[in-house]
Amino acid sequence: MELITKKKLMLFSGRANVPLAQEIAESLGVPLGDVELSTFANGEIYCRYLESIRGADVFIVQSHCTPINQYIFEQLIMIDAAKRASAKRITAVCPFYGYARQDKKTEGREPITARLVADMLTAAGADRVVAVDLHTGQIQGFFNMPVDHLTALPVLSSYLLDTIEGQAVVVSPDAGRVKLAQRLANHLDADLAIIDKRRPRHNVAVASVIVGDVVGRPCILIDDMIDTAGTITSAAELLVARGASVVYVAATHGVLSGPAIDRLKNAPIKEVILTNTLPIEDGKQFPELKVLSIAPIIADALDAVFEDTSVSQIFQGDNL
Repeated sequence: MELITKKKLMLFSGRANVPLAQEIAESLGVPLGDVELSTFANGEIYCRYLESIRGADVFIVQSHCTPINQYIFEQLIMIDAAKRASAKRITAVCPFYGYARQDKKTEGREPITARLVADMLTAAGADRVVAVDLHTGQIQGFFNMPVDHLTALPVLSSYLLDTIEGQAVVVSPDAGRVKLAQRLANHLDADLAIIDKRRPRHNVAVASVIVGDVVGRPCILIDDMIDTAGTITSAAELLVARGASVVYVAATHGVLSGPAIDRLKNAPIKEVILTNTLPIEDGKQFPELKVLSIAPIIADALDAVFEDTSVSQIFQGDNL
């Protein structure tokens, strides 16, 4: 007896960022899968797939946003349910990967929580992970499975090319983002500058020195995420004080915790450009904020994973 098998792509979403998952589904041309997710009175999460996923290539989309621990665990439960329902391959799609900043020990007796999250995804039954702009690329090494590391650079650079006038300078807000800034500068045919940043304690950043020429030129501050916005606003104020004509801010992930919105609204920034890897509620919207969709890029990557073709070719190597 011979049996010719057919691959079937099925896309499901947790509750963290359903609009993004719906956009990805539309870009792929597939319906968003039917799954029941609910929370018991004591906080426990319940999951059940409402259609057969046996033998399917299942993609589970979940951004690790606030409340981050709940949504990470929800994705783990969805992965476990898919494994027990005989899915052929399970891909955890994490547009924003939680705990990515805790990727190493900086002091004694600290955890490496980014590795812990990787271990939990593995233990739950994921066969592959797709993430966007990890805080550090070394997180890929925490997995003993394929990791497709995507980048929002094509989305950000396309928008900036149509927006920025004059010979721009791409500015790295600290030494850790120089590689990212250099890649954006290459896309925009712009110059590069670097800010020396000191962090006296967690969520406090002080910018003090600029390496590069910014006088009279439009500057683009680029980062992977904006959390409390201390780094970005401090850098923007320093750039304006040193003669920058205008300051734009571009980042992939808009965490926007605590005082972030007030800081961004009151800073000398013409426009803050983010993607929708994380949901941005109406209460966090402000006139200078521009949110771009990352869905087409994620959809292209998922299609490549499903068809076993190159993901890095989509980004021409910028995602490494």
